[in-house]
Amino acid sequence: MTIPTRFETLLVEEREPGLLLVTLNRPQRANAMNTTMGEEIIALFGALESAPDAHRCVILTGAGDRSFCAGADLKERDGMDDAAFARQHYMFERMMRALLACPPPLIGALNGAAFAGGLEIAMSCDFCYAAEGARFALTEVTRGIMPGGGGTQHLPRAIGARRAKEAIFTGEPFSAEEALAWGIVNRICAPGQVLEEALATARRIAANAPISIRQAKKSIDHGLQTDLRTGMHFEIEAYYQLIPTEDRREGIAAYNEKRVPQFRGR
Repeated sequence: MTIPTRFETLLVEEREPGLLLVTLNRPQRANAMNTTMGEEIIALFGALESAPDAHRCVILTGAGDRSFCAGADLKERDGMDDAAFARQHYMFERMMRALLACPPPLIGALNGAAFAGGLEIAMSCDFCYAAEGARFALTEVTRGIMPGGGGTQHLPRAIGARRAKEAIFTGEPFSAEEALAWGIVNRICAPGQVLEEALATARRIAANAPISIRQAKKSIDHGLQTDLRTGMHFEIEAYYQLIPTEDRREGIAAYNEKRVPQFRGR
């Protein structure tokens, strides 16, 4: 399946073989999500889910150096009646599910502020790096709504219920340093370096066996929704799918022959 690359609100490029870079591209609106962006993310990540071996890693970032994503575009929402608002929000729910279903690892390169739905997008990535000075918040309660793109589920799982309640109930921003200490981001990067550092990690991931990565991701994501014993059973089921692969045999041969393995995703 061909992965679409021509969009109005997204820039999509294969930065290197196997590495797909996706940029939220509405810098004039702080990369805020409008209806078109939501539909385009669904189309792109739906295609990625249908072609799990097309790429070995995906990086998601924002255009410019100020904002990763400011959340929903409130200018577009101004004047929406209840039915139109609900229809748009259901589309955003589908968008978040499409991000979560991305088969290869999805790395967030947070080049700037991630507020409301922007932070929910970031938390839908497998992990994130943040630019120094980036700020984060779930501000929905200050606008008469509440997080509805996974914020009330992702944030407590990342930072604990009590800290998440404080952040969600107040809507107050927190810093990149706090996000790092709380486990929301994995690394803070110097100005202008967040994308390069995310690419460097993506290259390391891409050098590993792609089916192994996908199976490990499934095991982590599904296992976390169950008790430990059930998760262990799921892990073993995922593991046994790797035994008949060419990559498993290549990994052992390369070790014994003291060479770099050449994984082909088979």
